[in-house]
Amino acid sequence: MSKYIYLTCTPEALVASMLPPEGFGMYLSTGTKKRNKGQTIFFEVDLNKIEDLIDMESLNKRCVAKEDGSPKSSVYLSVYRALEMIPLAALKSLYLTTDHGCVLELKRTSYDKAKEPENALHLYQELCPVTPLVASGLSPSAFLKKLTDGSTTIVLPKLFFVELKLGELATNPLSGSAEHLPYSNIGHLRDCLEILKGEYEKHMKTVQRLFSGTLLYRTIETGFYVGSKDDLVFYPYPDMKHLEDINYEFFRGI
Repeated sequence: MSKYIYLTCTPEALVASMLPPEGFGMYLSTGTKKRNKGQTIFFEVDLNKIEDLIDMESLNKRCVAKEDGSPKSSVYLSVYRALEMIPLAALKSLYLTTDHGCVLELKRTSYDKAKEPENALHLYQELCPVTPLVASGLSPSAFLKKLTDGSTTIVLPKLFFVELKLGELATNPLSGSAEHLPYSNIGHLRDCLEILKGEYEKHMKTVQRLFSGTLLYRTIETGFYVGSKDDLVFYPYPDMKHLEDINYEFFRGI
């Protein structure tokens, strides 16, 4: 049987498995005695590009079929600074699952910084290795660079995050409609965005310090970003109509 390597982000861990991505996603989401049902987010990692970073002898001994011939579901390789150790070139597709085990594959693609909107506000949910919800006047690429290049007191080796929808609040925080935004404290979000709009030297404002662990997939705006400094990998997220066409089960599950 083939061996797969996955980088899970909620929580952060490097895991080997004999299950392909769809089977691994269902395994994580729907059920063992160790985990309640819940959504999960993970990358597939190219084993050939990280062989010198892990103990291959241990992996080959532990990640083997069970006595009844069924595949080994998971072998944990690391639970500490896993994202930091994996080179960006080794990251393959990103997978999202619902709490019922429906799996959506997002393929990495090139990112055009020239198409980033100007003078717009953004909402970013950081996912790994830290998890605050942050409002910012910085574009995704500038936001990533700001937090990873050492120019601020907060410096991260790598960052994985997703951009969430703001609708009219992106340009009009106080008066814009929030009718279709299912965030818990819209008043506080408006205040944070208005502060950013008025203070040109302030680029980021924490909206919420703790992440619940559940991402509202319908609130995703552009997609997912991971990288460090000027190195950025992008996973675009389809709009709802396209999502319904390409993966109806996942669409129904969100």
